[in-house]
Amino acid sequence: MNNIQRLASLADAAYQGIFGVTKVTFDKMLSILEEAYKKQHTHGGRPVSRLSVLDKLIITLGYYREYRTMRHIAFDYGVSKSMIHKSIQWVEDVLISSREFALPSRRSLTEAQGEQVVLLDATECEIERPKKNRKSTILARRKSIR
Repeated sequence: MNNIQRLASLADAAYQGIFGVTKVTFDKMLSILEEAYKKQHTHGGRPVSRLSVLDKLIITLGYYREYRTMRHIAFDYGVSKSMIHKSIQWVEDVLISSREFALPSRRSLTEAQGEQVVLLDATECEIERPKKNRKSTILARRKSIR
């Protein structure tokens, strides 16, 4: 079952639970993305991606909602991890540039009367560090002794 059929059978109230946005917001995002896609491809260009605009939006919302890894999402859609990353970046860039889904500016947050809004991203990121091995430490010791 493809995403178009799945969304057709989905109730309006279920959008908030699955995607984290209402159906109206979802449809607004989808229309902005489709317009941007048509504008980018009016004069040709690269061949059509294996992922539709709807798939890219669902992937992005699912990525933020569930914090799944890009590798798992790529496995589900049968594409590479880099394709998922490019899709998420494209959706973010288009929605932010539309000015309808941009975060408020820092100045407006600091000038807010009463309540202050704090946004925090607490996702875990693996940090790759070089492995310690015996050869590199012995060489360093020998060089420092001389």
